[in-house]
Amino acid sequence: MKEHFLRLFHHANWANCRVLALLQNLGAPPEKARRVFAHLLAAEYVWATRLRGEDSSKLEIWPDHSLEQCAAQVEKNAADYRRYLEALSDNALNSVITYRNSKGAAFSNSVQDTLTHVSLHGSYHRGQIAQTIRGAGHEPVNTDFITFVREGKL
Repeated sequence: MKEHFLRLFHHANWANCRVLALLQNLGAPPEKARRVFAHLLAAEYVWATRLRGEDSSKLEIWPDHSLEQCAAQVEKNAADYRRYLEALSDNALNSVITYRNSKGAAFSNSVQDTLTHVSLHGSYHRGQIAQTIRGAGHEPVNTDFITFVREGKL
């Protein structure tokens, strides 16, 4: 089961790197695309913080990061999740984390459900970014999981 999550987060990093490269290559990407990408990366960081059992309640979820800051966050998130997942046991996937959101409300979720959420959340926002890029007259990058598999990125 742990291998499944390692694959999902390898895909997430691959997809984030593709989106980052596209935004950088556009020179002046649509503002909405940059903002949504910064949010996606901030959310990944917030969830990694929660998974480590640290307080995330004061972390910004919609930061106004530049593409340079996004690039650094892509690298940090990839390293954080790789380290976390490599140390995780299959049994720990069913353990529960408790955390407070930015409004102070307490929640508890299994590690497995949390990791699934992070993966799906990123895919959702990469789709929004693709739509924004296309709406601005540019060709978005393909970040589909099956494309990742077909390209042998595992």
